[in-house]
Parts: sequence; C-alpha cells; structure tokens
Amino acid sequence: MEKVLLIIIAGASRLCAVSSTAGRQYHFIYDLKNMTEAQSYCREHYTDLATTDNMEDVNTLNNMADLSQMVYSAYSYRAWIGLYDDVDSWRWSLSDRSFYGLGETEFRQWYPGQPNNAYDQLCTHIKSSGLWIDYFCKRQFKSVCMDVRGPNVTFVLNNNLMTWTQAQSYCREHHTDLASVRNKAENKKVKELVPSGRDLWIGLFRDSWKWSDGSNSSFRYWLPGEPTVKNEPCVAANFNNSGKWENWNCDLKRAFICQRAHGVTNPKAEQTVKKQVIKLSVLKDSSLDLNDPAVVEQVLKQIKQRLKDQGVNEDIKLSWRKQSDGKIFHKDEKETEKRKKREL
Repeated sequence: MEKVLLIIIAGASRLCAVSSTAGRQYHFIYDLKNMTEAQSYCREHYTDLATTDNMEDVNTLNNMADLSQMVYSAYSYRAWIGLYDDVDSWRWSLSDRSFYGLGETEFRQWYPGQPNNAYDQLCTHIKSSGLWIDYFCKRQFKSVCMDVRGPNVTFVLNNNLMTWTQAQSYCREHHTDLASVRNKAENKKVKELVPSGRDLWIGLFRDSWKWSDGSNSSFRYWLPGEPTVKNEPCVAANFNNSGKWENWNCDLKRAFICQRAHGVTNPKAEQTVKKQVIKLSVLKDSSLDLNDPAVVEQVLKQIKQRLKDQGVNEDIKLSWRKQSDGKIFHKDEKETEKRKKREL
C-alpha cells in the first residue's frame, strides 16, 4: 500500500488557505500587492497582516503555503507578513511623560544627513560639535547619565567604555537614566561634557521592528544574515527556505498573509478559498509506477470524478504534495509488513 498527501482546494478565486492557530486565523492571499496595498486589503477584509508569535505559527504557515502560486519574475516563494521597520520610532530611554514638556520628546539635534536609519544603527551618540549620529548599539563609548530631581536635571559623564545597553543599565543603577535632551540649552550642557574628537552615548534610541497589528511579539525568525541593507523596511517570509524572514523594498509586489483575530468576523472574508490536506492510501498494482507523471495525472482525474459523482463543487482543485525527496507516493512499510504476515 502506498501513502500520499493530497491537497484539496475549494473555491473560485486566487485567495487561499484558512488555518487556525491559538489566537488567530491565517489567510494566504496570492494576488500580487506591495506592502501598503497588502496591509490595506488585510485590514478591510480581515484584521491585519499576519503576526507570528512562535515556531508553531511558523510551521502552520509553512504547511499552508502553495509555492506554485508564488512564482514571480524575480525572488519567488516570498509572501509579506506584518513585520516592518519603523524608521521614525526614535524615543528616549526615560519614558516618564511627566519629565517632558510640550514638544520636548521630539527635540532633535541631528548631524546633516542623519539619522540614516540603517537597519541596525538604533542608538544615538553626541559628537563634540553637539550634533547627533545614529550608530551601532554594540560599539563601546563613554556616555552621559542624568540625575533628575523634580523639575531639575543634572548631566553626569560616565567615563566607562560601554555598549549603549550597558550604559543604560549603568545610568539607571547609579543615576536616573541615560541623558534625555529636551531643548537646545540642555544640548549645550551635554556638549560641554564631550571631550574633543570623542563621542558619547545619550538616551535616544530607535525601537525598530514592529508588527502591523500593534502586537508586542518579540519572536523573530530571520534568515541568517538578515535583516540586511537599509531602505528595505518590509518583511517577507521565504517559503522556499522554511518560511524564514527577509527584509525587502516595500514596493515589490508579491503574495501576502492576512490574519483574523479570534472571534472577529468579516463577510468579505468568507469568499476565500479553503485548502485542506488529506492523507490518501492506495493499493498499488505491481505493474504501475505510481510516481510516473501520466499515472499520477490519471489517478487525480479519477479522484475528481468520484468527488463530482458525490456532488462535490466542480470548482474544487486537486494537487499532490511532493515529499522532501521529490516523490509523491511512498510505500507504507507497516502496512506491507502486516500483509506479509497475513499471507504466511
């Protein structure tokens, strides 16, 4: 006896695949759209672009993906998900809103051409000129801490070479926090602490990668070496590589994945195609090669005719799922062994 996975797709559009996870339903959409168009479509027809919380979600999407519908002129098998790089998300380490007056959280003193928002330049240092640069958080610099006493603030130089995160921890332990700079007068005070030709960390950083639906999921599944260059702030899952993530230019048109929050309904979403994977067992005629393309096609036609005879919708589409070795049918060794025992 041979076993095989048969994919049954029912419906009449290029939308595809509904599958449930613990808190949401995923929907593959194979119409080609850029990231902005995909987000708008998902918010209109479902809830939003897809968020993934764990490997269970990743495995669900891998099982749902139909690679045959993700063939593009370049970079096939990718689909947009809801993760994006929010390049304008600069904020201060000290989050206490009472410390800031009107407009003071938005004060900036960037060096010309800065910030350049490279994908991993998420932290800020101040130069001896008093101007700011976005830079790699893992580099080591001295830093500026601050002591806050009511409305009064005092800036203090930390002479220890530290990464931005280490400096933040140090300042929070020994002072109030890394320095927030609310206006030009405070920027001048901080500038006076910077040795000539040196750079110091201050408390401004970019909380970069965010989910379209506002989720705070910290789960990441980047392809090794990703994310890469700047100016590619949108994320696609590569289903030719286990669904791992890559950052891309948001204007590229490709398939995308929507989600519907648990319990949320949308009549428009009911038009989606549903995909079901079933395991099929067949008795093999010894003279047939079940992996011969002509035999495979004939078996598929017979199954579709049988379904039609039983009143199944004619719009149904059938396709085989190939295994990792490229074959469709595999011998069921357990069933073969049972049959041999019966024959003894």
